Amino acid sequence: MTEPPVRIGVVGLGYWGPNLARNFDGLAGCELAWCCDPSDEARARVASAFPGARFTGELNDLLSDSELDAVALATPVPTHAELAIRVLQAGKHCLVEKPLAQSVADAERALHAARDSGRVLMVGHLLEYHPGVRKLKELTESGELGEEIFYIYGNRLNLGKLRADENALWSLGAHDVSVVLHLAGEEPSEVVAHGASYVRDGVEDVVFCYLRFPSGLAAHLHLSWLDPHKERRFTVVGSRRMATFDDMAIEGKLTVYDKGFDEDARGYGEYITRSGYRYSPQIPNDEPLHVECDHFVECVRSGERPRSDGESGLRVVSVLERLQQSLHSSQREVGVGG
Repeated sequence: MTEPPVRIGVVGLGYWGPNLARNFDGLAGCELAWCCDPSDEARARVASAFPGARFTGELNDLLSDSELDAVALATPVPTHAELAIRVLQAGKHCLVEKPLAQSVADAERALHAARDSGRVLMVGHLLEYHPGVRKLKELTESGELGEEIFYIYGNRLNLGKLRADENALWSLGAHDVSVVLHLAGEEPSEVVAHGASYVRDGVEDVVFCYLRFPSGLAAHLHLSWLDPHKERRFTVVGSRRMATFDDMAIEGKLTVYDKGFDEDARGYGEYITRSGYRYSPQIPNDEPLHVECDHFVECVRSGERPRSDGESGLRVVSVLERLQQSLHSSQREVGVGG
């Protein structure tokens, strides 16, 4: 007997919502039942792409549909926690875009709503579903890069869209913090952030973050939408080898470098530089968002705990909140022209 499809509604049809709708609409065993946005223009813009879905400007239309199984939220960041709580309390499973909330307190409220309702809460930490990042995680865990991982650094840069409701830390850092926590497998004992508001007062467009973990692992993040380069790159330096994940690369997104220092057998405590081969492991060419959406549908169907569940979302928000507190204490606002 064929199982009925998982019926899903997408809320928020700005930049990211239509991508979610496209993926859910194309998944086997899934039905895109609703598309929701308060903007008439936004609904009209995508209506022809999803003729099988019902369109509305009211979230309550989705929440009152007894046959709707789940809701995916791609709304402005300040609304994430409150809308997720409403969805969960209505008895629907919920996928919410990153970050889960703008405070630990709100993230915890969303977690409580998920536990009380017995519904799935998943956060859209997209890069955790990227085949390149998954392979990078395998390399760190298998010892391919060495018995110890020394440090990680990430660059997420662009001459991008200026925002008024979130700074570069919250807009860009949610991606990179989730990846660093995923790779590290632990939470940082120390976080420091410095940044500046060069274009719009009070909204940091460039942020530098430093994280130190109990194991001794260090991580550095450069986040900016005021930069001549477009970069989405992570580098992991291990005690034996190093690896780089470059999401902007057309081919060879992941490269392993056989580089490091070897102890020189001719003298105690002396080291020689090793610069050997490099290779790019084969990784699937799957669209990360397709993988993420498929995982959510499977979790709704099976009750399996999502890879990026509410607890994962809370951990990311906790680190972002601590970084924001550090950023506040070191803040130096600089307008255009100094």
